[in-house]
Amino acid sequence: MGLKAGIVGLPNVGKSTLFNAITNSHVEAANYPFATINPNTGVVNVPDERLTFLSNLFKPERTIPATVEFYDIAGLVRGASKGEGLGNQFLSHIRECDAIVEVVRCFKSDDIVHVEGSVDPIRDIEVINLELVMADLDTVNKRIDKIVNKARIQKDKESMLEMSILTPIQAALEQGRPARIVSLSEEQENYVKSYHLLTKKPIIYVANVSEEDLMDLDNAENYQKVVKYAHEENNEVIPVSCEIESELSELAPEERDEYLKELNVTESGLTKVIKATYRLLNLSTFFTVGPDECRAWTFKNNSSAPQCAGVIHTDFERGFICAEVYPYAAIHELGSETAVKEAGKLRTEGKGYYPKDGDIMFFKFNVSGRK
Repeated sequence: MGLKAGIVGLPNVGKSTLFNAITNSHVEAANYPFATINPNTGVVNVPDERLTFLSNLFKPERTIPATVEFYDIAGLVRGASKGEGLGNQFLSHIRECDAIVEVVRCFKSDDIVHVEGSVDPIRDIEVINLELVMADLDTVNKRIDKIVNKARIQKDKESMLEMSILTPIQAALEQGRPARIVSLSEEQENYVKSYHLLTKKPIIYVANVSEEDLMDLDNAENYQKVVKYAHEENNEVIPVSCEIESELSELAPEERDEYLKELNVTESGLTKVIKATYRLLNLSTFFTVGPDECRAWTFKNNSSAPQCAGVIHTDFERGFICAEVYPYAAIHELGSETAVKEAGKLRTEGKGYYPKDGDIMFFKFNVSGRK
């Protein structure tokens, strides 16, 4: 679907190390600011135990997982919204993303310099978030200056609609709060997309902790500070040791599983980050299965059955007739499609159906006589 998540943070907090581990690529992760200038891009498979089960069951020729695209965006610094540290260039890269993964440094190290001189995760979060707020406020103020007279004096309907959207957003931004907290109608939400506001993008925090803190998160002081801050914003925090994840990414699957057992965790921090980003982008998965291919398809939540068919091919949406559907839980429990059908779990759904996460679907369509 071409959806992108931007990895942001101050310099030297572990962004590029995280990106390297997620994508198993090797971009520069040096101990000085702006080691990364142009955003690096990586397409990452979304781990899904359901697809593994289906593949083992159907034994297809190929198995294709869902994916998410990550951008490793260079470190922002205080004053970025005014152009400090190539800030305007970096902010424009964030503007191209659909969601923000903000890496926050919670570990102490004499070997890795901190651009602010000390480790303070809440200060770092507020530096980044304020720069995003100030960049948005500049965008909003410029737009208001352009349309305010048309709205107030000429009573231009479209300008009046824009002012009804921009005024409460401006008020929030002036208080240092993100645009996403402003409650808008569905029509207003659709309209506001054209502004490409940074603080309208959903956000999660990745707390980069030491190995010692990862083993005892309840007593990890800096991590707990981030948790408290994020929960007040109703945002999610994923604890990750980027150093450990970098080591894990170099291991064979069997060695990786053994290492995770030693750490007493069931899945890596990277897996949690990828899954959380998928949720953050408001995405779900449906599956198509068979001897040729088992595939996970990504769709936006609240998409209709024809829209989901269109994810596969535009012809499927255009000529949609119906979809044969059953839930993943049914085949997981019963063990075969034949048993699912015999149990009456297979349904035929029309255009008014809204697929659920985990649905297994077979679409019927007709375009120019083709089925």
